[in-house]
Amino acid sequence: MNSAESFCEQIGLEIPVVQAGMGGGVTTGELVGAVSAAGGLGTVGIMGDHAFNATLGKARRIAGPKRPIAANLLVPFVHQSHIDICAEQHVSVVTLLGVGAERWIHALHARGIPVHITVGDAEQAQRAIAAGADGLVAQGIEAGGHHMAVKPLAQALPEILDVAAGRPVLAAGGVADAEDVRRLLAAGAMAAIAGTRFLLTDESGAHPEYQRRVLEAKQTLRTQLFSFGWPLPHRVIPNAATERWCGRDGTAPAWIRSIGRVASPVSRVIPLSALGTVAKLQRVNLGLFTATLPLRSMPAEFADRTALYAGETLHRLRDIIPAAEAVARLAP
Repeated sequence: MNSAESFCEQIGLEIPVVQAGMGGGVTTGELVGAVSAAGGLGTVGIMGDHAFNATLGKARRIAGPKRPIAANLLVPFVHQSHIDICAEQHVSVVTLLGVGAERWIHALHARGIPVHITVGDAEQAQRAIAAGADGLVAQGIEAGGHHMAVKPLAQALPEILDVAAGRPVLAAGGVADAEDVRRLLAAGAMAAIAGTRFLLTDESGAHPEYQRRVLEAKQTLRTQLFSFGWPLPHRVIPNAATERWCGRDGTAPAWIRSIGRVASPVSRVIPLSALGTVAKLQRVNLGLFTATLPLRSMPAEFADRTALYAGETLHRLRDIIPAAEAVARLAP
């Protein structure tokens, strides 16, 4: 039995494919449940307590009681209530992303939940292991969404594997098809994480206009434009907001980045359930943007004033398909 097979058996996976835990409502119960029912690992992204609990419950009903389900918690938005819900919903594993994620390891272990920390290089990996992480997520800058990544996955994965010293490492960034998954497994990853592929599914909570733009996009930008309250770099496709404020390389004005850092404490007090309301106040010409993304429940015009997260491999994704088919296409 190889390492990937061993990890899959431990978690209960049939296929070493993990659906990324995209936050803010993209990971619907239908999406997560369908991925897990198809043999992969569906992951619920962070959201307000009520929605988080309801989404995990729906995913469990769809996947069945014996299929694994994960949750992805984003620092600084995570609260003890999220930990409690994960335990009550029998989440198989939690991934954590964000500066200071290590401080939540003890709380999760106290509820019997294994923890994988998202890291971008050996230094971050060392901190996570020292704090007690059970495993790691090696993230490359190819990934869509928010980044702990600082270099391409091909460079980051070997050094993170060295630090992991036999602990399971999942690989994220640039996963579009089965060949990508095979390559990462051969390099030592236990499973591959795909985000944009699952964004482009029938069950995704992303607004159809968001999905359409991802399918038509020719490039992505790594920026800090959508940073009010959470100043991590993130990868998006261009829209009216980036065209107004970003340079060709994605660089946002220094004052926007500074406000994003200063406003970090805001994310600890504004409920996640209120982000949709906050997004209504965003205007392209104001230059202040949160991490909100456009969901099906929002007006189509939100696609120009919220973040359109997507990974670098979007040019290899040409259709919107059922989540089960996405798992099958990614299966090595």
